[in-house]
Amino acid sequence: MSTGGEQRLDAATEAFVTHRNLLFTVAYELLGSAADAEDVLQETWMRWAGVDLGTVRDRRAYLVRIATRQALGRLRTLGRRRESYVGPWLPEPLLTSPDVAEDVELADSVSTAMLLVLETLQPAERAVFVLREVFAVDYDEIAETVGKTPAAVRQIAHRARAHVAARRPRGSASPAEIRNALAAFQGAVETGDLRGLLGILAPDVVMLGDGGGVAKAALTPLVGPDQVAALVARLRTPGAPAVLEQAQINGHPALIFRIDGAISTVLTVRIDDGLITGLYAVRNPEKLSHVERETPVSR
Repeated sequence: MSTGGEQRLDAATEAFVTHRNLLFTVAYELLGSAADAEDVLQETWMRWAGVDLGTVRDRRAYLVRIATRQALGRLRTLGRRRESYVGPWLPEPLLTSPDVAEDVELADSVSTAMLLVLETLQPAERAVFVLREVFAVDYDEIAETVGKTPAAVRQIAHRARAHVAARRPRGSASPAEIRNALAAFQGAVETGDLRGLLGILAPDVVMLGDGGGVAKAALTPLVGPDQVAALVARLRTPGAPAVLEQAQINGHPALIFRIDGAISTVLTVRIDDGLITGLYAVRNPEKLSHVERETPVSR
């Protein structure tokens, strides 16, 4: 390779590495899957490595455009795959560093509750919402990315914003509220005393368990405190006690269940007006690899 070619590749590599965490976060928020987001990064690099950098005005914007287009193509395939998924589908959990929680907007955008809201958007709506509301990409750049006019993108953004606002958590729960809720859940599992847990469950609480047909999990949502409490009571198995530990998952406090040292479940919660309205238990082992080590996310 010529010196000029080596320099061009070095410059392309430097730009990609600089923005890698951002690109991963864009892809993850569009897909809800870390494994698929990593695949998008590989596809983005392959395309970026062949770009004439002399024609690129804004390398960050160009890379985001490539990653978004790759994620959109994959999102449509994933939609069909999820239609045949066994039981409830939940986003793949990420072990995140404490500084993610300090960026409230970033933590909100990657939370389990928000990713489930984003799942209710059409692919183009999801891309427009994420790029505009989370990453502050301008309308003209989004239009070029999704292949629509700026006017159409503005309409999509308005529609998606209203859709998300109607479904997102009503109040921003503090880390202390979430930790208290998880502590009550942990206490109920470890002692069998459900009173503390029942006191913070909303009347319409919903618990979703994602086993993917691989790990044991309820195939339909559990609704109401009684159903949730009954499941919690069954988690207390004297013969194989679970070790519960608190961790930062997707920018928020969460519980990790370990049995014989191996992660069996990651539990996150949604809190509205001080009560738990959603409990999300990921048990599919194919989704637990990004809980063993921190995954950097960035805006």
